[in-house]
Amino acid sequence: MATSNHTSSVVRKSSASGGFKETIRLLGKQRSLLFMSIPVIVYVFIFNYTPLWGLTMAFQNFKPGKTFWQQEWVGLKQFERLFTDQRFLRVIRNTIVMSSMNLFIGTAVAIIFALLLNEIKHTGYKRVVQSISYLPHFLSWIIVTGLVANFLSTDDGIVNNFLLSLGIVDKPILFLGEPKLFWWVVNGAHIWKETGWNSIIYLAAISGISPELYEAAYMDGANRFQNMIYITLPGIKSTFVILMIMNLGFILNAGFEVQYLLGNGIVSDVSETIDIFVLKYGIASNNFSFATAAGMFKSVVSIIMITVANFAAGKLGEEKLF
Repeated sequence: MATSNHTSSVVRKSSASGGFKETIRLLGKQRSLLFMSIPVIVYVFIFNYTPLWGLTMAFQNFKPGKTFWQQEWVGLKQFERLFTDQRFLRVIRNTIVMSSMNLFIGTAVAIIFALLLNEIKHTGYKRVVQSISYLPHFLSWIIVTGLVANFLSTDDGIVNNFLLSLGIVDKPILFLGEPKLFWWVVNGAHIWKETGWNSIIYLAAISGISPELYEAAYMDGANRFQNMIYITLPGIKSTFVILMIMNLGFILNAGFEVQYLLGNGIVSDVSETIDIFVLKYGIASNNFSFATAAGMFKSVVSIIMITVANFAAGKLGEEKLF
């Protein structure tokens, strides 16, 4: 028995030694790639990990000009103040609603667009449509919000002129001054800007589906619509699940630019997001601890959401992110 245990120990040590030598050998062979990755590692460390030190401000009554050791520690006081502030509760509602609309409606539109593009048989026409659909993604939100404001203008906006010419409305609609319409305007801007870009990964997933499945379906009498429902959609399900898990982690990232640029005093109750709240009531008011607490809350919720979504996907037998 003792001899057996000794033999097993020797084997494990030999295996570990061999594995270490193999790792060193591989690192030596890939030293060029390792050197190339050093700038990226340094960049990530400086701009992604070093700033985490600043999260300590959420537990302080931070005063600029004082050293770290001179700051007053207040525990969870900033978070208590945060969750008793009606303004913050309102912006959480706005953020979740707008982010959910962008996520679910935007994803549905991107999938439908990818399915329709896949059905186009003329290669040249398909490429032209794809190229045109990608273009808005590369426009800055400054340009996009300017176009949206012009399109929805009450004076000579295209949308109001179109509705008036058809007799759908009797007078121009103040789209950017109606709180009940603001979320839909923001969602429409996101869909117009990102649908083409978001459809790329679904088109890639569709191209990976075996053509033999479609041929067999055609032989069984299935039409193109039935192929989409019973072959294409199940074929991209794993891609959809992975993307949904990843995007749920950004459920509190409804955006900043579009709401800030299109928002005004009339719709401020529905246009302010967490990012605008941090800027307006935290940084602009020199209340850095309050702003840090709000930002930290958003990060914690994002981690929880992506973990829960990943766990749920695993329980349902779908693809998991980790």
